[in-house]
Amino acid sequence: MSAAELLRGINAEDKSVPAAIEKVIPEIERLVNAVVERMKRGGRVFYIGAGTSGRLGVVDASEIPPTYGVRDKFIGLIAGGDSAIRTAVEGAEDDPVQAWQDILPYKPDANDCVIGIAASGGTPYVIGGLQTAREKGLLTGCITCNEGTPLAEACEYPIAAVVGPEFVTGSTRMKAGTAQKLILNMISTSVMVLLGHVKGCRMVDMELSNKKLVDRGTRMIMEATGIEDYAYARELLLKYGKVRQAVDAYYRSGEK
Repeated sequence: MSAAELLRGINAEDKSVPAAIEKVIPEIERLVNAVVERMKRGGRVFYIGAGTSGRLGVVDASEIPPTYGVRDKFIGLIAGGDSAIRTAVEGAEDDPVQAWQDILPYKPDANDCVIGIAASGGTPYVIGGLQTAREKGLLTGCITCNEGTPLAEACEYPIAAVVGPEFVTGSTRMKAGTAQKLILNMISTSVMVLLGHVKGCRMVDMELSNKKLVDRGTRMIMEATGIEDYAYARELLLKYGKVRQAVDAYYRSGEK
């Protein structure tokens, strides 16, 4: 195949992913609602996975603090430890005991949730972690791309987005990885919205970690309050550290 044929072929396969996810939105909804209830009681979400699946969980968890200003609530764990994010750790995914050992330092309790991510639905690291977490009373869910898997049987809230064969046989970093990424986006974003960290489509609790976000936050304050002085809005933002706090302080001051 030529480069053009390859690209069109991959793109044609990728188009099927959102349709596969649409079929399992009810299952995603059930998991989201259950997670929200646990998090309202102080719970956290642990993502566990190996290879591409594990990396996707780590990415999603790492983006929660800067986006929503919430730390230590979403935790991504990958078979083989952090070094496996960059380099494959052979055999790490075959240990059914290690995932729970990786969770233990965080002192898990019954308010916490564990979401296993495995395209095949047969990864021992993920299955073992979910089984132990469920035995300990934690809420358990999974994201897989096959039906009737041991992974789905190991948890209470299974999600199976069946995307079909990959363009390159067995290369689950492609359609399966895309499906997992989209579902993770849906879960964490919906949870954060339902917990009140988004207002009017705005990330009102985001961290001011760079100039771009300070500028964005300043303009959000101007829009929310009607302040026309950019410098004053920026001063409020930097003083209070978050858009929400700055806007609330402005209205409490009676300056409007």
